Amino acid sequence: MTGIGEAVPLRSATNDAAADVLRSHVRDIPDWPQPGVVFKDITPLLSSPTAFGVVIGAIADIARERGATTIAGIEARGFLLAAPVADRIGAALVPIRKKGKLPGPIRSATYDLEYGSATIEIHADAVPAGERVLLVDDVLATGGTAAAAHGLLVECGAEVVALTVLMELSFLPGRSRLGTLDIVPLLTI
Repeated sequence: MTGIGEAVPLRSATNDAAADVLRSHVRDIPDWPQPGVVFKDITPLLSSPTAFGVVIGAIADIARERGATTIAGIEARGFLLAAPVADRIGAALVPIRKKGKLPGPIRSATYDLEYGSATIEIHADAVPAGERVLLVDDVLATGGTAAAAHGLLVECGAEVVALTVLMELSFLPGRSRLGTLDIVPLLTI
């Protein structure tokens, strides 16, 4: 639900089909990775080529609608989504990795998670200034990872056209940490 003055997310038949697929192909794993956390497991989605294709098609449509020329995926599950989207629309692919995984000059950002802290990195020259980037991940929860990734892309000079996630957990404050960034979930829980 949006408040007064907030943009209403674009919905299409493709987005609705993707939401239906996610409802039936994502399972909850309670108390993982620690007690009180309900992990959203996307492996049933990945094991169904038809379901996965529907979701990738919906994200590709979002990328096209926003004129994205680069797709950035956040390690690790964001990679699984970003790579086929980039391939499908003919865009560049940029990995945003966990600390210590990239060689050469990097930019890094440390942020808090709901159960600790983490650091992500991007190659310093990964995105040319002015590049139109769609940021992709699986779940928007507390927003720390997405905010850090967004910040790294902006530091590189990118124009981040949107953050697209499979699922937004609306009962957590993720959206509030991302300012005016356009957030496009395929399913809001």
